[in-house]
Amino acid sequence: MINCDSMQVYRDLHILTARPEPDLGSMAPHRLYGFQDAAEACSAALWSARAAAEIAACHAAGQVPVLCGGTGLYVRALLQGLAPVPEVAPEFRQAAMDLLRREGGEGMRQRLLPVDPAAAARLNAGDSQRLIRAWEVWLATGRSLTDWQQIPGEPPVRARTFVVVLDPPRSDLYARCDARFDMMLAEGALEEVARLRARDLDPELPAMKALGVPALIAHLDGNLSLEAAQTQAQTATRRYAKRQGTWFRHQIVADFRQNTKQTESVFAEIFPKISEFLLTVG
Repeated sequence: MINCDSMQVYRDLHILTARPEPDLGSMAPHRLYGFQDAAEACSAALWSARAAAEIAACHAAGQVPVLCGGTGLYVRALLQGLAPVPEVAPEFRQAAMDLLRREGGEGMRQRLLPVDPAAAARLNAGDSQRLIRAWEVWLATGRSLTDWQQIPGEPPVRARTFVVVLDPPRSDLYARCDARFDMMLAEGALEEVARLRARDLDPELPAMKALGVPALIAHLDGNLSLEAAQTQAQTATRRYAKRQGTWFRHQIVADFRQNTKQTESVFAEIFPKISEFLLTVG
C-alpha cells in the first residue's frame, strides 16, 4: 500500500490525517506514510519521485503496488507527469512567503498581474500556497508558472493501471466526515495539534494548514471555543470533500466508479474487477 494523500506524508499528523495504524503493516507493507517532517513542505514532484521508486521496488519483488489516497494532484503527477518546472531554491520561497505576510493574498495577486496574469486571474486571495508557488517560480526563473505549465510532462512511471474512485452520496460522505472528526478529537487530535503548535513553525507550511489544524490552533490560542473549532473544522472538511469529488469526476478517468452508499457489498463489486485486470495481459 503506497500513500497518495498529501497530508498523510507528515509524521506530525497521525491522528488528524487518519494515518493507518502500524499494525496494518502485518497485513500489507505500507509505504510513504509519515516520512516528511512538518517543517518541510512536501510537493507533488517529491512525492511522485518517491512513489515511482516504491512502485519499482514492488515490481522487482513480484508484488502489486496499490496506491491509496485522494490528493488529485498527486494522482495526476504519477499518471500524467508534471510540467518540468525547475527546482526553486529555498531563498525564493522564503521571499514569496515574506511578501505574502507583508501584503496579504490580494496584494500578492496584484503583484502577479503583470508577470503571470493567468495565475492572478485564476487564484483567489485566500489560496496562499498557490500564490506563493506562482511568485517563487517567477522570482527564480524569470518565467511565469503558467508558461511552464504549458510544457507537457513525462509520467514518472509507465505501467498499466486500474483506477477505482469511491464517490458515495454527498449526504453519506458529509456524515462520515463529521463523525470522523468527532473520533479524532476523542483520540487526541487536540493534543497532537498542541505539540505541532509548540514547534512554532511557519503557518504557511502545508502541514499547518491541514484540515482541523488552523481551527484547533485558534482554540489553543484562546480565540475559539472547542465546540466552535470543531464546527469550523468539520465545515472545512465537508467543503474539501465536495471539491475533491468534483476534481475526480472531471479530471480522472476511472476504470471503476462506485457512487452508492459504502457497504461491504462495495468490496464484493471491486475485487473481481481488480482480479480481472490483473489477469488480463495488455
